[in-house]
Amino acid sequence: MEEWWFDVCTTYPLMRHRIVWVQVGLVAGAFALGAYLFSNVLSNLSARNISSGFSFLRREAGFEIGETLFISYSASDSYLRALCVGLANTFKVACIGITLSTFLGLAVGLSRLSGNLLLRSIAAGYVTLFRNTPLLVQLFFWYALFTEALPVPSEAWTPLKGLFLSNRGVFFAIPGSSPVMDGFNISGGAHLSPEFATLVFGLIIYTSSYIGEVIRSGILAVPKGQIDAAYAMGLTPGKTMWHIVLPQALRTIIPPVTSQYLNLTKNSTLAVAIGFPDFVSVINTTINQTGQAIEGVALIMAVYLALSLAISSLMNWYNASRQ
Repeated sequence: MEEWWFDVCTTYPLMRHRIVWVQVGLVAGAFALGAYLFSNVLSNLSARNISSGFSFLRREAGFEIGETLFISYSASDSYLRALCVGLANTFKVACIGITLSTFLGLAVGLSRLSGNLLLRSIAAGYVTLFRNTPLLVQLFFWYALFTEALPVPSEAWTPLKGLFLSNRGVFFAIPGSSPVMDGFNISGGAHLSPEFATLVFGLIIYTSSYIGEVIRSGILAVPKGQIDAAYAMGLTPGKTMWHIVLPQALRTIIPPVTSQYLNLTKNSTLAVAIGFPDFVSVINTTINQTGQAIEGVALIMAVYLALSLAISSLMNWYNASRQ
């Protein structure tokens, strides 16, 4: 017994030191490989007379951007300003998409649990259809619907007062300004381009089908005894859901919903397929003009990493505040 204990005491420190040195060797090897690849990239760029670095961001962009948000821009501005415009467009899509897909997902999830057979069947069909078809195909479908099925502005549909639907986008009223017919076009109010409307609508429809299932599973995870106790106290089904079930279900719902928020933000890069000038689209144009693909891809990775970490941190903070 004493000999066995002595062997353990003498060999374990040696094994521990060995593991440390193996880890140090792996880290050193990774750094060496990275340095070799970096040096190889620089030498290849130099051989092809391609400049490296981010100094190109100060140069004149020379291309227009169809949609801007809070940032004035012209072709004479720098690449950096163009990228800021693209980032603002991406941020706008993400914020609107996350907000509206949450409300629609909540409605879908509750409908999936409804006692009404018709409503439950419609919600189930909605989830089945949009979860099992590629998002890119859906975006192409909605874009064709916007540009081909809707009429020209002079014949725009007006389902509600102050709302016009045409193949040039959606026009709607805002405080102080309402859209009106102006010859063969529509003026006034606010305008959503077909590309922006397609992207946001497609992301909302697609993501809400996943959020609806997350909410449904979170509600089903609440013990049935909690619901029975609420009914015994005289609470109505509506009050039971909002005051008893959903607050408890949020503990289960928030982590997977956070993943869906991240997916929506990253899926917004499909905007390039329908011509909306998001961050990736502007980067692609920049790469085509400057030839600095490595820097462009690095910027894409850095921006979407920052957005993902920001969303995760915000949702983690919210989840922790509820404990």
